[in-house]
Amino acid sequence: MVETSIIIRTYNEEKHLPRLFDALEQQNYRDFENIVVDSGSLDRSRDIAEERHAELHRIGKQDFTFGYSLNVGIRAAKGKFIVMVSAHTEPVDQDWLENLIAPLRDENVAMSYGRQLGVPESKFGEAEDFLRIFGPDSLAMRPPKFFANNANSAVKRELWEKYPFDEKLTGLEDIDFAKYWMERGYQVQYQANAGIYHIHEETWPQVHRRYFREAVAARRIGIKGRRNIPGEILREIAWTAWDFARAFNPTNNPVSERLNLSQRLYEISLFRSHKLMGTVQGLLEPHPMETRAEAEEYLFDRGAEGVVISGPGKAALSPIDFPEVKPGDILIRVAHVAVCATDLELFAGNLGYYKSGMASYPIVPGHEFSGRVAAVGQNVEGFAEGDPVVAECIQSCGACAPCKNGNFIGCADRTELGVMGRNGAYARYVVVPAPFVHRLPNGVDLRKAALVEPIAVTLKGLRRMTPMVSRYTAKRRAAVVGAGPLGNIVAKVLQVKGFQVTAFDRSPERLEFLKNTGIESSMDLETLDQFDVVVEVTGNRDALDTVLRNSAAGATILLIGLPYGEKTFSFETIAAYDKAVIGTVGSTKKDFEAAIEILPKLDLSAHTIHRRSLNEFSEAWNDSKKPDVLKVIIDVYPDDLDAQKIDKAA
Repeated sequence: MVETSIIIRTYNEEKHLPRLFDALEQQNYRDFENIVVDSGSLDRSRDIAEERHAELHRIGKQDFTFGYSLNVGIRAAKGKFIVMVSAHTEPVDQDWLENLIAPLRDENVAMSYGRQLGVPESKFGEAEDFLRIFGPDSLAMRPPKFFANNANSAVKRELWEKYPFDEKLTGLEDIDFAKYWMERGYQVQYQANAGIYHIHEETWPQVHRRYFREAVAARRIGIKGRRNIPGEILREIAWTAWDFARAFNPTNNPVSERLNLSQRLYEISLFRSHKLMGTVQGLLEPHPMETRAEAEEYLFDRGAEGVVISGPGKAALSPIDFPEVKPGDILIRVAHVAVCATDLELFAGNLGYYKSGMASYPIVPGHEFSGRVAAVGQNVEGFAEGDPVVAECIQSCGACAPCKNGNFIGCADRTELGVMGRNGAYARYVVVPAPFVHRLPNGVDLRKAALVEPIAVTLKGLRRMTPMVSRYTAKRRAAVVGAGPLGNIVAKVLQVKGFQVTAFDRSPERLEFLKNTGIESSMDLETLDQFDVVVEVTGNRDALDTVLRNSAAGATILLIGLPYGEKTFSFETIAAYDKAVIGTVGSTKKDFEAAIEILPKLDLSAHTIHRRSLNEFSEAWNDSKKPDVLKVIIDVYPDDLDAQKIDKAA
C-alpha cells in the first residue's frame, strides 16, 4: 500500500511526459505510485508510461471527459491521498509532492492545489495570469471564492468516494469539486510552496477553444453566466493594459527570454483577444458542446507539427492539424524521412506541377519515409498499431480507365504524397490510404527503410527496361550517369541484378562513395559506347544530349532523372542506331513489394550516416547540396526510440 497516488492524464503528451517522470523520481517524499490514464494517444505517451513503470489505464477517445478520466485513475488508486498533475508540467523542486499533500493531513481540508509558473514557451499573457492567480503566499480558500486547479492538486480519497468528479463537465471539474466541499464546511488550501512549471504550447485556435470549454463548464456549474460577460470584458481590458506595461519591464516573466518588445505586445493582443472571444462565446452559445462530435473537437484539439512550405522560399516548422483518419486510412507515426531533390524543388518553386497549376501551396513535403502504424481506420485489416511500414508516393484513384489498365501515372485524380495534393512526411504523423501502405518485416532498420521509395522507383524503371535488355545475356554492362543519392542506388540495384556497373559523375566526392563496392567509376562520358544499358539519373539536359549521342548502337537508355527541360535534338541518332529510349517516373505496389524484398541485399550505409532532426530541416536541405554528403536522413522518431518495440516483437 502507498499513501499517495499520482494521476496523470495523457493525450499525445510524449514531448513533456519524460521530464515529469524525471522530476517525480527526484522527489524527497517517496510513498507514492504513478497512474497514467490515456485517452487514445497516437504518439509514444503509453510507451513512456510503461517504460517508467507507471500503472497504465486506457480509455476510448469517445468516452473522455476530464472528470471521467480522473475517476478511472482514482478507482485504480491505492493511496488515501490523490494527487493530480498535468502531463505537460514539471515540479519546481524536490519538495513539491510533500508540500502539496501536507494540508490534507488536516481533517478540515478537502483539497489543496499548488502554484503554477510559466516557461519561455508560454504565451506572455498566460504567464502573467499565472503570476496573478498563483501568488507567492499560501492561503485558505473559503466561499464565495470557489477555486482549485487539477493541473496541480490533491484531494482526499475518502471525500472523492462520496463525491467523485463530475463526468459531464467540459472542464472545471476541479472547481466543481472544491465548491461542493467548501459549501459543506471544508477548506481548500492553496500551497504556494508546491509549484510546477505549466507548459502550454498552443496555437491561437487552441487558446480560443480552451477558454470556450471552460466558460461552458462555468455555466453548468453555476458560477458564471451571461450576466458576467461585461465583467469578463472589463477584466481582460484591464489585464491587457497591465500586460502592455509589463512588456516594457517584464522582470520575472520567463517569456521575455523568447520574445522582444514588439513580439510581446503582438502576442499579448492575440492572447487576450482569443481568451476573451472564447470565454464570451462559451457564455453566450445556446447549446454548446452537446454532440459528441462537438465535444471531441474541443477536448481533443492537440495539434501535430510539420514542415509547411507555404510558397517559394517560405518554409517553417509549424503546428498543423492532426491528420484526420478516415475508415480506409492508416495513420503513420513518421520515424525517418529522407531528403529528396523534389523537396528542394518544392521549396524553390521549380517543380512543374506548381508552375502548371496542377498543384498549389501550402504543402508538407516528404515522400521517402518509414514509420510505425499509430492508428488504423475502422475498415482497415491486416495492420496493427506499432507495425513498421512504408508508403507509396503516387496514390491513384484505382477506378478510372487508366488505373484499371495499370497506368496509374495516367490517373487524372492521382495525388502524390508530399508532392501534390497530399501532405507528406516532414511531420510527426502522416495519413495514407491503406492500399498504399506496405508492412515491413519486424526488426527492420527503419532508417534504411526510408529509402524503399527510391529503390522502388529504380525497380520500376528497370522493369520497364527489362524486355529490351533481355538479349544482353553475356556482357550485361551498364552505365549509370549521375552518382548522386538515386544514381548510387540505381548502380547498386543493377549490381545485385548481375550487371557490371560503371557510375559516371563530375564530382569526385560522389564517386568516392562507390569506392570498394565493386562498382567502377569514371568522369569521362566519351566511353559510353562500351555499355549495353545506360541509365540517365541527373535530369540534366546537356548530360542527356551526351548520352544520346555517345551511347552505343543498339543501346537501351533509361531516363530516370527529372527535369530535363527543352533542347533542340535530332532523333536520327536514335532511329539510325537502333537505340531505345525509355522514360519512367514513380513506382507501383509491385515495385514497393520488390523493393522491400531486395532491401536487405543493398549496402546503403553511405545514405544513412548524415542525420538531422526535424527542427533542423533547413540545415538538412543545405547539407544535401554538399558534394561530400550523399543523403540526409531526418530523424523524426528515431530508431532508438523504437528499439524496445522491436525487442518486444521479437
